[in-house]
Amino acid sequence: MRVVVACLLICVAAGSAAAAETDVKARLASYATVRLTADLQHLGAGDRAALPLLIDAAQIMDSLFWRQAYGDKDALLKSISDPATRRFAEINYGPWDRLNGLEPFVTGLGPEPAGATFYPPDMSKEEFEKWSQTGKDGLYSFVRRNDGKLTLVPYHVEFRSELERAANLLDQAAAKVDDKSFAQYLKARSRALVSDDYQPSDLQWMDMKNNAIDLVIGPIETYEDRLYGYRASYEAYVLIKDTEWSARLARFAAFLPELQRSLPVPDAYKAEPAGSASDLNAYDVIYYAGDCNAGSKTIAINLPNDEQVQLAKGTRRLQLKNAMRAKFDQILVPIAGQLIAEDQRKNISFDAFFADTMFHEVAHGLGIKNTINGHGTVREALKDAASSFEEGKADILGLYMITRLQERGELGTAELMDYYVTFLASIFRSVRFGDASAHGLANMVRFNFFEQEGAFTRDPATGTYRVQMERMQQAMTDLSRLLLTIQGDGDYTRAQKVLAEQGKVSPELASDLARLAGAGIPVDVVFDQGKSVLGL
Repeated sequence: MRVVVACLLICVAAGSAAAAETDVKARLASYATVRLTADLQHLGAGDRAALPLLIDAAQIMDSLFWRQAYGDKDALLKSISDPATRRFAEINYGPWDRLNGLEPFVTGLGPEPAGATFYPPDMSKEEFEKWSQTGKDGLYSFVRRNDGKLTLVPYHVEFRSELERAANLLDQAAAKVDDKSFAQYLKARSRALVSDDYQPSDLQWMDMKNNAIDLVIGPIETYEDRLYGYRASYEAYVLIKDTEWSARLARFAAFLPELQRSLPVPDAYKAEPAGSASDLNAYDVIYYAGDCNAGSKTIAINLPNDEQVQLAKGTRRLQLKNAMRAKFDQILVPIAGQLIAEDQRKNISFDAFFADTMFHEVAHGLGIKNTINGHGTVREALKDAASSFEEGKADILGLYMITRLQERGELGTAELMDYYVTFLASIFRSVRFGDASAHGLANMVRFNFFEQEGAFTRDPATGTYRVQMERMQQAMTDLSRLLLTIQGDGDYTRAQKVLAEQGKVSPELASDLARLAGAGIPVDVVFDQGKSVLGL
């Protein structure tokens, strides 16, 4: 009898393992592989020689993000025997599915810690909040235990040897690149990596105008810290500027001050000046590393995040055109074919998708960075809700900006309906990222708000959605007002209430999203990238 039971248990375990492997293979198939290439022929010899060094530095950022997000990458991958599961862990930078609520997909592991590795695993929020330590909410430090007591360890101390190697690579690249201002930036960023003092290099980065290649590198976004949203994660992009598309975009930054004044909120919520020095450029990205490469892939950048730099210089908005095109072709167009009313599918266009994405990044510069009632910065006041609110604000104000500019005749002959229908289709694309993503949660809030306000209708016979232009414009204005007000008030309680009530996927929407999976439409992309792909 014991032998029979043992055999049954072995069979059940084997069956469970086989089922888990099949499930992971299905999840892996939800990513479309895209080869990241770019035209390098116009680059000078110095820039071409620098690119391999920049990619090497980016790869170091990749290894540091692994340690922030999970810990020991090699130990995890060696413990996984199934090749598909191992590859899925590489895509997710750990054993938790980033596009499926951070659900563990490796047997025996529990949920992903909300604080990743930034905080001691046994630390409670109560203990942290009672801790009277200056800088405990800093961007560039770990919270650790020393003799049972909490202590801070700066990134440049924790990762000294790796950051020194990355800094050395940037110094080598600075000696080769063709543009002097880019060389100065690389040297400044080199110093920042080994000191955690990023503001000087952020200011230099804002002043660059003529460099043909670019590098975003360092601990930048705070999405990975789901406990408080305080701590920044390492990432890197290596970029090639598209001068033709950049020239088309450059003029829009000049409209920011006027658009700031027109926001549908009282004056106190728009008192800070929009950065008129902000610029817009298009790039082909040739290498992603770290945070921006984990799970859903970034297709546009708005930096720096430093509020003081933003107020002084504005921001730079970088549109990653080749990655954006890949998502449009592989994901957005097929989604529209399933979920958008047939007669409105003609309104789906890459130019509208590009503009919706671009103005999302521009809109990060609108509103205010500091609360109106002395509660500190918006980021500090809204804590773990800050990222979702900022992404939601940028999405809806991006559409608001498009509407105002189109009314003025600044967007050419394109129909306003193109932007709205493409915007709705993009919500379905981003909602699939799930509530573990700040972007996914922001899109769920917007979808539910739009549904309540009648911004679109759903045909029950076909399961397709139709934009109702007038009501969608009103919903856009009302949601803009709501998000900007909560940010300006620094109202954490109200922010949490909005996310809890509006950030849910209804059974009907879940069923529609399941149709996308059934049709084999990818959720996101992974990249075939590196020096060998580029012939470097």
